[in-house]
Amino acid sequence: MSGALADVTELVDEARAMYAGDSAAEAALDGYARRLREPLRLAVAGMVKAGKSTVLNALIGEQIAPTDAGECTRTITWYRYGRTATITAHLHGGAEVRLPVTRSAGALVLDLGSRTAEDIAWIDVVWPSESLRSTVLIDTPGIASISQEVSERSTRFLTPTRSPSEADAILYLLRHIHGSDVRFLEAFRDTAAGASQTVNAVALLSRADEIGSGRIDSLLSAARIAERYRHDGDLRSLALECIPVAGLLAEGARTLRESEFAAFRTLARLDRAVRDRLLISVDRFTRTTRDTSLSVTQRRELLARFGIFGVRLGAALVRGGARTSSQLSERMVAQSGLIDVQRFVADQFRARGASLKARSVLVGLEMLLEDHPTRQSTRIRAGIERITANSHDLRELALLAELRTAEPALAAADATAAQRLLGGSGTSALRRLGLRDDAEAWAIHARVDGVLGHWRRLAESPLSDRATSEACRVVIRSIEGVASELAVGSGSDRTAAADVVLASRPA
Repeated sequence: MSGALADVTELVDEARAMYAGDSAAEAALDGYARRLREPLRLAVAGMVKAGKSTVLNALIGEQIAPTDAGECTRTITWYRYGRTATITAHLHGGAEVRLPVTRSAGALVLDLGSRTAEDIAWIDVVWPSESLRSTVLIDTPGIASISQEVSERSTRFLTPTRSPSEADAILYLLRHIHGSDVRFLEAFRDTAAGASQTVNAVALLSRADEIGSGRIDSLLSAARIAERYRHDGDLRSLALECIPVAGLLAEGARTLRESEFAAFRTLARLDRAVRDRLLISVDRFTRTTRDTSLSVTQRRELLARFGIFGVRLGAALVRGGARTSSQLSERMVAQSGLIDVQRFVADQFRARGASLKARSVLVGLEMLLEDHPTRQSTRIRAGIERITANSHDLRELALLAELRTAEPALAAADATAAQRLLGGSGTSALRRLGLRDDAEAWAIHARVDGVLGHWRRLAESPLSDRATSEACRVVIRSIEGVASELAVGSGSDRTAAADVVLASRPA
């Protein structure tokens, strides 16, 4: 357990003793204690038909989140790791009902029986998937749904007014920037972090394969649009990144069946002119024809699983050398954008998981003290202030959010460099320095020396105001941490990086 997390855990235990006998406060504190012990909570949200459940299935690597328009897609569903598969419906009022664990055509079926989404507060799916060991995934109903009640379920869950969000971070799926997207992300940022103390959302340009009408170069078009969105004034302050992803392709690739690989191989072996004619459109691909031995049913099932883009890509990849279902799966995943999403979650969210959880619980404690004041509240408040002041990770998150959400006191070039050094482009030491993974010791030494000298001069400049100097000190502490990490983790040939820190400190 990290230092900040251990300190927050002790503070929660102290608050429990202080609120002994207050059932409402005790319930909230029990939840915070559980949250500190659990893996990072990552919610998947977005407008209706954005492809949330499909992306969630791709992340897990199994078809366990329902993707149809049934009752289960209108409920909040948690997916967490467990050795034995169980499904529990938590009803409004506190009752729990165990649901059957059944599968159909390889997909998990969530059978609510005679109950509707209105009867259920949330569903808890415990599943033995390695992908869930380090992250709790939360599927949410669509934002801006035709049904106001369905839409409000996600809003109440992810952006409550008098408690921190239940999610530590969020994958927000969008097809284009809509006013509803911006409003939701603004609310999530302020609620989850407590008055914009961090940005903990990533935007996914979902269904990216449809942007180019399913052409084989569709993801290139999506990448160009995502690049524009990265610099969009609204989105830039609300999400750390915008990543294009073809969710249906990713889901299909991670759950690829041998029969589907055989179908792709059949398509790949067709004469090029015949294949191109067959794949020119969905209508042409699904009509009765003698051009292929695949039945209409087989072709429709292939479309449902991969989309027209995925079918075209699958056939092309087999022609390009994918000789087994495993090879085809790997190459499809690589084309889908899923690896970029997974890498971002690991670098930005899981790497900061302890800090994100600590920050959420500290916000919850502050709200609890406001709503349930006692004579001993001062001691807990002092603990919150002490942890916030002493935790560099929390100060780093706060400054990163300030640089993204407000007009920075720093010059534009310095603000951009500061975001990278604070981990805004990735939390690994070399990524913070803007160096390649294979950077040599002399290059690391030179970069640390250069950036440390620059930020110290800026901090000590008589032209720098107080806000600038304080920001510089946070950045300097991050650089020192990077130098120390590289020296400890990379062997004797890189100890010079740490020597720079020691040698350049004022006498």
